[in-house]
Amino acid sequence: MRRLLALLLLLSPAALAQAPAPPQSAAARAAEARKAELDRAFEALKSAPDEAGAALVEARIRALWAQSATPSATLLLRRGAREVEAQLPAEALEDFDAAITLQPDFADAWFLRAEAYARAGDGGAAARDLQEALRLEPRHWLALMSLARLQDEAGNAMGALRSLEAAMAINPRMPGGQERLREQRRKAEGDVT
Repeated sequence: MRRLLALLLLLSPAALAQAPAPPQSAAARAAEARKAELDRAFEALKSAPDEAGAALVEARIRALWAQSATPSATLLLRRGAREVEAQLPAEALEDFDAAITLQPDFADAWFLRAEAYARAGDGGAAARDLQEALRLEPRHWLALMSLARLQDEAGNAMGALRSLEAAMAINPRMPGGQERLREQRRKAEGDVT
């Protein structure tokens, strides 16, 4: 034991720093690969030649986001989405709450709960959830679009314009995005052509 301690004391800090890193788990490697693919997909989204190309990239990004959800969270989110469509926002909120409790770092869970809050008429709670979704994934253009809608409904035309511009910077080929941006700019800045 004394020999080991003496050997450790003799090793320089530089030698210790060069020790091989412990191997990564398969989950950590998968998460890194998913992050790298997401980064490439977001670059492709910015340079998509048309709406059809952008739609394909959008679908890939959404699929990559979904891959990071646990099976339990996925089940709850799907059920919540069905309840939102069935006009049952209270039930949807329960499922989204449970999904967020299980996986608080999953941006889409916050986004979906925000949509349920908005349908239930609670714009303040929806805006808070959208902010959390954007904290977790700043490139979540759908959250930015929803935030712009809430800001516009609340009479904050400039805030809505900023959110819309941010969404369009991420996804410039959104269907109807340019028209919506022009309309929001008109509301925020007055009649400009």
